[in-house]
Amino acid sequence: MISTAAILEFSSPAQQLFQFIQDDNMEKLEEIIEKYPRAFPLWIGPFQAFFYICDPDYAKTVLNRTDPKSQYVQKFLSPLIGKGLVALDGPKWFQHRRLLTPAFHFNILKAYIEVMTHSVKTMLDKWEKVCSTRDTTVEVYKHINLMSLDIIMKCTFSKETNCQTNSTHDPYEKAIFEVSRIVFQRLYSFLHHSDIIFKLSPQGHRFQKLNQVLYQYTDTIIQDRKKSLQTGVKQDNTQKRKYQDFLDIVLSAKDENGSSFSDTDVHSEVSTFLLAGHDSVAASISWVLYCLAQNPEHQERCREEVRGILGDGSSITWDQLGEMSYTTMCINETFRLIPAVPSISRDLSKPLTFPDGCTLPAGITVVLSIWGLHHNPAVWKNPKVFDPLRFSKENSDQRHPYAYLPFSAGSRNCIGQQFAMIELKVAIALILLHFRVTPDPTRPLTFSNHFILKPKNGMYLHLEKLPEC
Repeated sequence: MISTAAILEFSSPAQQLFQFIQDDNMEKLEEIIEKYPRAFPLWIGPFQAFFYICDPDYAKTVLNRTDPKSQYVQKFLSPLIGKGLVALDGPKWFQHRRLLTPAFHFNILKAYIEVMTHSVKTMLDKWEKVCSTRDTTVEVYKHINLMSLDIIMKCTFSKETNCQTNSTHDPYEKAIFEVSRIVFQRLYSFLHHSDIIFKLSPQGHRFQKLNQVLYQYTDTIIQDRKKSLQTGVKQDNTQKRKYQDFLDIVLSAKDENGSSFSDTDVHSEVSTFLLAGHDSVAASISWVLYCLAQNPEHQERCREEVRGILGDGSSITWDQLGEMSYTTMCINETFRLIPAVPSISRDLSKPLTFPDGCTLPAGITVVLSIWGLHHNPAVWKNPKVFDPLRFSKENSDQRHPYAYLPFSAGSRNCIGQQFAMIELKVAIALILLHFRVTPDPTRPLTFSNHFILKPKNGMYLHLEKLPEC
């Protein structure tokens, strides 16, 4: 049995990890993993202990149980996204998961491809204007972030925000980035764990103001849609569009007993989908571009594949996305090398025994470090090397099924992973058709770990406009 006292005794070598979290120093984490390739402890303050794991067998053991998600994190996220699918546990989670699953059926996702294509092309038009007279270095993350917001707003609400072209930007985009930063800072500020102290602080006041902006923004759209459904009068964009958006499906969802989502549930699920579907996908697209910029031979091979499938990229179909095998391998290798969600956690509801006989008591928070698992030299050969062939069918078949977990695994795997993959493939394919990307050596990249792993000071890439096919 690994007791709390034993964790305390063992923790001193791994105290460096807290400094890594504060400084976003991923190399420090990798040093610790080389020394402790299965697990290690972490203390935040004198009372809160975490047990980090980065081993496939350990991950399988944890993810195949039904322990609730860690309330240590959810406590700080709940004011922002409510009690949606990410935060729920038990029977209510199961009910929500079942009601939301139709929203991610491939027939629904197929219709989003045209929406995504249009939003990506809007971003590329901006890049072409920037590069009209010469090749140049561009901070691409802010553009990708707005493009991803544009997509998620259309797929969630069928709402045209013009956030990519309006210089004032959308209030949601400005608020969501700042509020997520405040939540993360609160997580690692022990005094701000107290609701009273946090609410009285300048950050707490700012958080409440921003959260009100987000709530009202989302609630107005939901109430307008409900009224239109009740009166039978379709809004203009509802008449024009050819697809069901996420809000349509959430408002019409009913279980076998005829029960539907409450107003609170609708708001929570929509807020969860907006936050998860915007932030994580924007980061992932940026990281794929970064990895391809760093590895030009793989970038060129992806470009040749995309050209052979899409031609000039004037249209994209579901079947064509499925043919992009090498591009998909490069996306998967990026997920391994730089997972957008670097960790997930569970609160043990009962004692846990790992396959090697080590045990943990109930009450411990177990953190699966996805970054640690994906960079573990005991699991991956040359883990720092970008090698898409790790994800060839032959190599994938030989790999431990819990060695690669960008979307988690088990019953609580990411419900939106197919949505994310479609957006990634559409964006990367169209970008490669129009631009060659190379790194800017004068702008070194650093990580900002705000729940989602993002570029800390932007991502600067050199863009070279390619001739038309």
